[in-house]
Amino acid sequence: MAWLITKYAITAALVVLISEVAKRSDKLGALIAALPTVTVLAMVWMYLEHQSGEKIANHAWYTFWYVLPTLPMFLVFPFLLTRLGFWPSLAGSAVLTVVCFGGLALVMKRFGVGLM
Repeated sequence: MAWLITKYAITAALVVLISEVAKRSDKLGALIAALPTVTVLAMVWMYLEHQSGEKIANHAWYTFWYVLPTLPMFLVFPFLLTRLGFWPSLAGSAVLTVVCFGGLALVMKRFGVGLM
């Protein structure tokens, strides 16, 4: 149980750190958020919990593919935010991400990469 609490505390601290840095510097907060710290942390947790190398490698492989459809959201959200407000922009960006993911999954299926 202590291990689980430690994992939660470190992971939560990372999110809080990013949000606190972003309050002070848009660019630095975005840079830290863009780093794959959560993914790296997840792989560290998997390693420390004795997951197989194959499982950890698969995690990295699929993370790469799942990041791609999120990228348009970061361009559309600021555009929508000035026109629609926060919540509608967030919802619209989330829908866009789901649509992009579905499209990517269909395209990649043709190349033998099963994302779903």
